[in-house]
Amino acid sequence: MNRLTRTFASAALTTLLFAAPLAAQSAYPEFPSETPAEFEPVLDGFDHVRREVMIPMRDGVNLHTVILVPKGAKNAPILLTRTPYDATALTSHTQSAHLGPVLHGYDNAVDIILDGGYIRVVQDVRGKYGSEGDYVMNRPLSGPQNPTPVDHSTDTYDTIEWLVNNVPECNGKVGILGISYNGFLALMALVNPHPALEVAVPMNPMVDGWIGDDWFHNGAFRQQNLPYMYEQVATRKSTAKWWTTHFDDYDTYMEAGSAGELGRRRGLEQVGFWRKILEHPSYDAFWKEQAVDRVLADLPLTVPTMLVHGLWDQEDIYGDIAVYKVMEPKDTRNDMVFLVMGPWNHGQQIGDGSSLGALAFGSDTSLTFRRDILQPFLDRHLQNDPPEMDIPPVAAFETGTNTWRHLSAWPAGCETGCEVRSTPLYLRAGLGLGFAAPKTGEAASDGYISDPAKPVPFRARPIEPVGYEDQGLTWPQWLVDDQREASGRTDVLVFTTETLTEPVKISGEPIANLVASTSGTDSDWVVKLIDVYPDEVPGDPGMGGYQLMVSADIFRGRYQESLERAAPITPNKPLTYRFALPTANHVFLPGHRIMVQVQSSWFPLYDRNPQTFVPSIFWAKPKDFVTATQRIYHAPEAASYVELPLVVTDSIGSKP
Repeated sequence: MNRLTRTFASAALTTLLFAAPLAAQSAYPEFPSETPAEFEPVLDGFDHVRREVMIPMRDGVNLHTVILVPKGAKNAPILLTRTPYDATALTSHTQSAHLGPVLHGYDNAVDIILDGGYIRVVQDVRGKYGSEGDYVMNRPLSGPQNPTPVDHSTDTYDTIEWLVNNVPECNGKVGILGISYNGFLALMALVNPHPALEVAVPMNPMVDGWIGDDWFHNGAFRQQNLPYMYEQVATRKSTAKWWTTHFDDYDTYMEAGSAGELGRRRGLEQVGFWRKILEHPSYDAFWKEQAVDRVLADLPLTVPTMLVHGLWDQEDIYGDIAVYKVMEPKDTRNDMVFLVMGPWNHGQQIGDGSSLGALAFGSDTSLTFRRDILQPFLDRHLQNDPPEMDIPPVAAFETGTNTWRHLSAWPAGCETGCEVRSTPLYLRAGLGLGFAAPKTGEAASDGYISDPAKPVPFRARPIEPVGYEDQGLTWPQWLVDDQREASGRTDVLVFTTETLTEPVKISGEPIANLVASTSGTDSDWVVKLIDVYPDEVPGDPGMGGYQLMVSADIFRGRYQESLERAAPITPNKPLTYRFALPTANHVFLPGHRIMVQVQSSWFPLYDRNPQTFVPSIFWAKPKDFVTATQRIYHAPEAASYVELPLVVTDSIGSKP
């Protein structure tokens, strides 16, 4: 018990002991307390009214909800966000009489809210902060993974029902939006949506935690999310904080040995979600049945939805595109499903989008999105006298040329007059790279030694912990870090084209087709598609030779035969590993080169593969970690390549 708690306890006991004789007067009437029995703030200068309510759900659980109503609002629409990140904090970024400063921060598109006169509602999900009930990470829908009758879909429905009947200033129309976990919650609202739900804007949502979002990528565990699990699930108000033992996160994870061991040392096995992670390392029913894209694929399209994707989203780079793939075919008139792709990290679209790391885009791309795309979309569906809306079904920022493209669908390289053609970019002998297939007589493979004792860092050391700009950390920009840190290592193979004489444009998902062997019985494979800048860049010398990662991902080799079942790899046998890389919309400009890097670790973002097959990598022992000889094949009969979504037109799309 801390000192403050002891003080309160002591005071309470004193009150009980002496309540009767002191009821009618102060203990020291000659020297009264300066604190009134009940203080009523004077809020005449405020431009909004704040209400905090507990909204009842169908099972009797009450959810804490903050309602911010602009003063004088009548027949105003509601913008709802549901969150596990503290509704009070998200609506109290500063102590101000003005709504703008109060909302200026995470997950509030402040300019949109203010300009549209929206009623802002933020709610704690069940089990977090001020809400009652039990918290379950990414709570699955009622069904095989959730035996209760309540889920985020029902909670959203019940919340909207209460709001439209109990907020007298509202016009009966509700939109839901959110970033990351809050974006996942916006998608959940589309399952049996309330009739008053007029629009949804999921931004960077968590969708499939095993294939390509927060917890795994193609079976490789994203161990730097251990702190998130710890802080998010261990306590209702996220008061338990992860601690570090080293300045360099690389050393923290190396010293522990395995992700399971580090979790054990932190007491994570007390946390239910961590136990589920340990129990489900493969892509089994646990993951498949709660993958949101799979859920939405079987549901009718009834609510206009705008999916907002960051091309360099360091956390949830998979989900938006996966959801778009299953929703867009149902949009027969092309007026219900919208996709926006910007040059952003995770959530950057509500902040400053003029740059990311070393990259400058020539304009504030985030402001363009909010002003020219998001606001017209919301106003059209939520305002009483809706203005006309002139936004494309797909708005895709094209990196390299730094140009917005308005498209009718995705992938598409341009509105008319071009096609996206799946085209192999071959790894060649002599570490070359090109569109011409390997020839007989060329060297059949290249190799490197992968040593788990010296894994390839995912960014230059020392590696900061996961954190954000307001904490002085650079985690949000790591996907645009200069990749020369990796290309200079002997355990990374680097294949490069000649200098381009014409632009090469890609729009869509590159596909890695890697023919590889390992001397071990398990292995990870990382493939990175990179834009290499000219050796000198006039006016921007720091970008000379810069290696910009355009798209990259990892695949855990034990799932080569089946994602559902791990199996050992036959040593020294060439096998084909085929997996998608994140979507891209990029032009490799003349004077640049295209590069492909191949490696077998991406540490400490992903846990180390011991390169010895074990039942669970979470519990790999020191003896399991062995050096392996890796070979990448590029013979005519065993060709490795990256399948590019090449845009072919009369003026763009030439081959190096």
